[in-house]
Amino acid sequence: MSGVEHRYEVTTRRDVWSGRIFSVVSDDVTMPGGGTATRDYVRHVGAVAVVALDDAGQVVLIRQYRHPVGRHLWELPAGLMDVSGEDLAAAAARELAEEADLTAGRVDVLVDLHSSPGFSDEVVRVFLARGLAEVPAGERHERSDEEADLQVVRVDLDEAVRMVLAGEITNASCVAGLLAAARARETGFAELRRPEAPLPR
Repeated sequence: MSGVEHRYEVTTRRDVWSGRIFSVVSDDVTMPGGGTATRDYVRHVGAVAVVALDDAGQVVLIRQYRHPVGRHLWELPAGLMDVSGEDLAAAAARELAEEADLTAGRVDVLVDLHSSPGFSDEVVRVFLARGLAEVPAGERHERSDEEADLQVVRVDLDEAVRMVLAGEITNASCVAGLLAAARARETGFAELRRPEAPLPR
């Protein structure tokens, strides 16, 4: 690549709204050739998701209601980075246990994504979990709200990829995670990053 990238600098920032999970800000940003433009966006706490792959080559999918789109979606076990100081891999293990009643003997970084960079700074880290085991019945998380309605299934990874390409799976982290898992399996899982790998900046 040639040329020097323009450095976009924030000259003014206004807090529009703030909540527990995300906030909305309005920035005035310097543009190439002079002048500024206003950019409104969502600042998000971030999230983790888990492709849980068992010894039979099946992945865990969750069917969950998502109110903004008004319907149930196929997703991965996932959750917010809303526990202060929590390690990303620990958060992924927590979500796997809470949503799928599973533990993992091995967790690696599968893929990182900016889920919707046109309007949000959200970063999602998707882990690959292997060596799965059931959480004992007496130690399982009690689900509430939308999670009380969760449907948890295991699907062959190749079938899950077919569902992605057929438009049956549209959740961004689920699409990315499943396609990355299929690619990782093809290469013998040789390209995976360790759980402590830094997030993209």
